[in-house]
Amino acid sequence: MFEGFEHGTIDTGEAQIHLRFGGNGPPLLLLHGNPQTHVMWHLVAPRLARDFTVVATDLRGYGDSSKPPYTDDHAPYSKRALARDQVEVMRQLGFEQFFLAGHDRGARVSYRLAIDHPECVERLAVLDVVPTFETFRRADSQTSLRIWHWYFLAQPADFPERVIGKAPEEFFGRWAAPCFTPEARAEYWRCFQDPNTIRAICEDYRAGATVDLEHDAEDAGQQRIQCPVLMLWGSRGFGAPRSSTGPEGTFDPVAIWRGWAKDVRGAGIDSGHFLAEERPDETYAELHAFFSA
Repeated sequence: MFEGFEHGTIDTGEAQIHLRFGGNGPPLLLLHGNPQTHVMWHLVAPRLARDFTVVATDLRGYGDSSKPPYTDDHAPYSKRALARDQVEVMRQLGFEQFFLAGHDRGARVSYRLAIDHPECVERLAVLDVVPTFETFRRADSQTSLRIWHWYFLAQPADFPERVIGKAPEEFFGRWAAPCFTPEARAEYWRCFQDPNTIRAICEDYRAGATVDLEHDAEDAGQQRIQCPVLMLWGSRGFGAPRSSTGPEGTFDPVAIWRGWAKDVRGAGIDSGHFLAEERPDETYAELHAFFSA
């Protein structure tokens, strides 16, 4: 995987961030979701590297990046803190401005980065998510069952950690998708077996339900994202348009994102949640077209 890429670790001052980078052209930062690492991009990144300088990192708390301890306010795992890591990584690589694509948790870091550091992001792609504030606000019974892990992982420490620790392979298996290649699945499982990773994942979701929600509430409806935005969803993913029994009615992800950015376009892919691994050709084509425009 990642043939021709270099790998290393960058000290951001707050965390040690593991990454791979390679290619030529304008810089493009790729951020992963959960329970993945930067490896989730292994079917897409080498092709993007033909035209872009691609940087794929492990988010703080995931993969081989550092995993800070607990705090009462969960601030070390806020998307604001994780975004600072990524800005510093790109700065140390020599990139003050860059393209940015994130999936799942990485998409949440990505849009927070675009809000907090608008001077850095030229174009933003978010895969199969809407903002955290919108997810909680629009959740109905069906949504809550689909994203049950949001509520479980956000429970106070260390209840979810202890539960997962009793059957980590079974819990991991509920996330692991058939589309994961054997090599990618093995890498995700290697990292998930570390109790510090499980703790960090729980802190990530606790931050989502507390400090991230507070930050989002301050920005909701303000169209604070200044750059063009591409929203991609899987037709069977969490971000797909659908009818809702909740107070918001029909779930239209592009319309939701237009409350956060002025220039938004969207496209669906015949896929589940893990677009880059289930439909890499289509995902590559959409990202390449958007960042080449």
